[in-house]
Amino acid sequence: MCELLGMSANVPTDITFSMAGFLQRGGATGPHRDGWGVAFYEDAGYREFKDPHPSIASPVARLILDYPIKSRIVISHIRQANVGQVNLGNTHPFSRELWGRHWCYAHNGQLAGFREALPLSYFQPTGQTDSEWAFCWLLGEIRKAFPHPPEQPEVLQALIHRLAEQLRTLGVFNLLLADGEQLYAYCSTKLAHITRCAPFGPAILKDTELEIDFAACTTPQDVVSVLATEPLTTNEEWHIMQPGELVVFQDGHCRARLLSTAG
Repeated sequence: MCELLGMSANVPTDITFSMAGFLQRGGATGPHRDGWGVAFYEDAGYREFKDPHPSIASPVARLILDYPIKSRIVISHIRQANVGQVNLGNTHPFSRELWGRHWCYAHNGQLAGFREALPLSYFQPTGQTDSEWAFCWLLGEIRKAFPHPPEQPEVLQALIHRLAEQLRTLGVFNLLLADGEQLYAYCSTKLAHITRCAPFGPAILKDTELEIDFAACTTPQDVVSVLATEPLTTNEEWHIMQPGELVVFQDGHCRARLLSTAG
């Protein structure tokens, strides 16, 4: 299976500490050797880096670690291929435009019978993965329901949760999704998150020998939430999400939590 990493912050923040541990899982401490990618939201801009090579040996990964990009929302993915060839076109994250916003998506899992179960409408995949097909279906269903952005964020949150629950019936569907304002995280089997705020303390990475004292590089007003398939640090308490749970982050804060009604 693939692994996911996400971040939501109330100020532009770099994610190099978390990335230093996460990227080790792409061929060193984990088997995910089939490519990796990361997307950053910066003001009204969006930039994306992808590489079909293992993150542990990727020059692009070294660039990201040496060039701390400050962002309010980040989505990253390391791939262990199960559907589709190992190439750039099948490398996450994927992005599309809706309502004049960049939507970014990454998926961990595998879906059965997705072409028959998920008829596409407005968006089409350019690669062969079940992940990108599901993204095109998901965004198409959102556009059908809301040709224009809904005034109340709660109705969009409820729709995304309902669509994710439907996708979960096809297999494993762990999701990170962002529209430049909110970061949505849906857990099918495995996803965790942590929110760091004052008083900040030290953190020790699990996958590599690296420690940081966040008190030395933050202000009392900073709020940063990090999500990962599995906790990245050994000395902090992460929230382990429940199957069927959707959490929505904005500016580092958890704005909504929706739980599954399935038995």
